[in-house]
Amino acid sequence: MEKKLYNVNIAGLPLKLRSSLDIATVNELASLVDSKVEQALAQGQQVSFQNALLLASLHIAEELLTLKSSVNEDLNLLKDKSKKILSELESSPLNKIGLED
Repeated sequence: MEKKLYNVNIAGLPLKLRSSLDIATVNELASLVDSKVEQALAQGQQVSFQNALLLASLHIAEELLTLKSSVNEDLNLLKDKSKKILSELESSPLNKIGLED
């Protein structure tokens, strides 16, 4: 897929990004990172720009891991429910007498 060059600003720092994503997605990602960096910088004057970047990265990583864990739990619940429904269908009296068609 073709990559395009985009200009974005994160915490006042202009960046050039090369991505195959569309401009709306790139802007949304840049806005998310910018917001997280600004939140980290707002913690106090003792937070350096580099530390704010690291804190923002860690916060985003935490959100990602939490979301992944939640999605995996939901997926496992769906798998269990699907297996239960399939088992019930297979043991259905209609299935045993051939009336399911």
